[in-house]
Amino acid sequence: MAWGVRELSKRLGSIRLKLKVRTVFLLTKAHDEELIDNTREVARWLLSPERQVRYTVYVEENLRENKRFNAPGLLEELEKLEQAAGYWTNEMCRNRPHTFDFLVSLGGDGTVLYASWLFQRIVPPVLSFALGSLGFLTKFDYDDFQNTLTTAFRDGVTISLRLRFEGTVGEEKDDDMTHRPDGTYEILNDIVVDRGPNPTMSLVEIFGDDEHFTSVQADGVCVATPTGSTAYNLAAGGSLCHPENPVILVTAICAHTLSFRPIILPDTIVLRLGVPYDARTSSWASFDGRERVELCPGDYVTISASRYPFANVMPQGRRSEDWINSISGKLGWNTRQRQKSFKEWKE
Repeated sequence: MAWGVRELSKRLGSIRLKLKVRTVFLLTKAHDEELIDNTREVARWLLSPERQVRYTVYVEENLRENKRFNAPGLLEELEKLEQAAGYWTNEMCRNRPHTFDFLVSLGGDGTVLYASWLFQRIVPPVLSFALGSLGFLTKFDYDDFQNTLTTAFRDGVTISLRLRFEGTVGEEKDDDMTHRPDGTYEILNDIVVDRGPNPTMSLVEIFGDDEHFTSVQADGVCVATPTGSTAYNLAAGGSLCHPENPVILVTAICAHTLSFRPIILPDTIVLRLGVPYDARTSSWASFDGRERVELCPGDYVTISASRYPFANVMPQGRRSEDWINSISGKLGWNTRQRQKSFKEWKE
């Protein structure tokens, strides 16, 4: 499965994919006043009778009664277009993802991660406007949103398929020598198993394809995708990794040893992070910073490459150098004053 996604990503990266977009999903931070204004502006532009194509636009259910968004006023401005506006819910994203042809994100990387969290299976193509902080995943300038969307819908888009992980929690059954699955999550950045509220370090066993790799005594372990290499993985001392690398990054968080180095594994491996029966405390697992789950002794998390990648829309013609520009400009990667050259003295 991982190999098939990898080959498809290579093909999509070299073509311009023309989409028949009729239904647009708008995602933003519903508590940010400026972003609410931006969302209203984009919705109004998409619903305007001036568009040659009639779009159906979905915004978050919370905006229905939001006075700043003023949905009744918007529909009043655009007469007879009530049927073209709708409100999305979490249930729609999880159970009816095919409803949406295209997703427009207004915010930062956190908003893009939220899009991945909402769509736990199939993800519509995501075009992200940079209205946040760092912005490794937000590739487009909001000030030019009209031209950007017009070009994307008319001429097509370049897609980068980002690897996602599938994490499954296994809990020990009471009085049985077996485990039961207790939730599966599709994540874009990382799965972290840490000590949680416990005052002492955690003990985690790492297995790969059912073979024991190592025991980790640390604050925790971060298992990151290439996309997530610039997030918690970076802060924990892990390697930066180009998002098109088909790998799994494993980094200890404050390991109580001098010899634990971050490792990079192929995405064909199935990892299992478990809390041994003799551990002094439980551990806690989180998935893209959400859904904290306690792992008691005997419980584990299985991590593998997901069947459902994240379709990220890229700027045309900037695919190859985009990531290097991001880590250089946003993280100051390898920033140093240049060494002066010698000026040879001649007699």
